[in-house]
Amino acid sequence: MNLYVITRRNGFASAQDLEAAAARSTEAGNRSDSGVRWIRSYVSAEESGELGTFCIYEADSPAAIRAHAAAADLPVDEIVPIADTVVVRPDPAPVGA
Repeated sequence: MNLYVITRRNGFASAQDLEAAAARSTEAGNRSDSGVRWIRSYVSAEESGELGTFCIYEADSPAAIRAHAAAADLPVDEIVPIADTVVVRPDPAPVGA
């Protein structure tokens, strides 16, 4: 599997909409034949007032990511392969923690 960043700009109207999408994504990704593994997501506050995400996935291919997104009814704006990881410091505590 390779690592990818998936951008979903203005993809979610509210936190509840994002929560429901995450549940659908988890269900679709837990299928043994999905070809994807969701690693983490960063949620962005878009200028429109909606929420976007930058998601890190392991996947067999961009096609597997698109199939997963279709099965989970998720938008996909862009899929970018990750070439390397540089960790300067670990992620800070989640917002609101």
